[in-house]
Amino acid sequence: MSFAAFSEEHAAADTSHAAATEVHAEPKEKDEDISKVILHHIADSHEWHFFGHVALPLPVILWTDNGLVTFMSDKFGHNDHGTELIDADGTGLVNYHGKFYYPAESKSADGTYISHDSKGEITNGKPLDISITKNVVSLLISVVILLVVFIGIANAYKKREGKAPKGMQSILEPIILFVRDDIAKPQLGHKYRGFMPYLLTVFFFVWLNNLMGLVPFFPGGANLTGNIAVTMMLALCTFVLTTVNGNKNYWGHVFTPHVPWWLYPLMIPVEIVGLFVKPVALMIRLFANITAGHILILSLISLIFILKSVFVAGIAIPFVLFISVIELVVGFIQAFIFTILSALFIGMAVEESHAEH
Repeated sequence: MSFAAFSEEHAAADTSHAAATEVHAEPKEKDEDISKVILHHIADSHEWHFFGHVALPLPVILWTDNGLVTFMSDKFGHNDHGTELIDADGTGLVNYHGKFYYPAESKSADGTYISHDSKGEITNGKPLDISITKNVVSLLISVVILLVVFIGIANAYKKREGKAPKGMQSILEPIILFVRDDIAKPQLGHKYRGFMPYLLTVFFFVWLNNLMGLVPFFPGGANLTGNIAVTMMLALCTFVLTTVNGNKNYWGHVFTPHVPWWLYPLMIPVEIVGLFVKPVALMIRLFANITAGHILILSLISLIFILKSVFVAGIAIPFVLFISVIELVVGFIQAFIFTILSALFIGMAVEESHAEH
């Protein structure tokens, strides 16, 4: 439904632009650029689209050459084709595919205030965008959910110490024990207690946002864990914990590896590069898997529009439902993989020397 609504909305927005350049042309059906529609759906946005023309505008916060500029995303309409100038508190801007640029002095051949170089790259300047976007709102919603749930569970453990769990406590306790017994203890040994808060936070944060990304309506629908900036920060947290807690044995493996001394010039740079490759692998793995799942589902739905036949829906929709079920499993698996690799990297940093082989 949201896919069809988006196509209809952009087709209507393109009509006025096309009319200006094709006044004497005969009516012609315009094929929708499916790849752009898919990328639009998995990208961040300055508004939260519900259905049709109904959307929740979000605050746009820009640091421009003239200072801080703020306004709601719907203040200047919904034209994101770069064909209209925006006067935001005296600062000239143009909205091009959901991003704000400083406009060119005059319109280009395609009727926009966006200029490109010979390689097709946009050459317009950009203000610093620190807006509260769809992904930011989704992140805040997930944080509130996690705080409410786990503060409640923590209080239940205090009040019902030694008693059988009940309610939400009984639902999540097996998963909490799973993180403790199957992830933390095997990788961290007797030092697992100090890192349990972080591992539990990462596991449930990633899992919850993976599931919310599969829900096609508010408060779901945001591709938070498919945003590489989010996965980068999660990986950076693991990297910082690993680096700060690294003991003498850990750094000894890096700067005095157990190889003949004449291999040091080769192995030491490899070990140093490995310190940064681990968080990069964490970042890309989560981002790529979640994004690929969303693209696959949208691509299957797009077959209906590409082949322009309603009969294709009889094949595409069952496949979409099947992949959606698979994505539920993938959401849990990716949270598990991210958490167990984080525990493994931290465990390598705090491992005692007597554990060497």
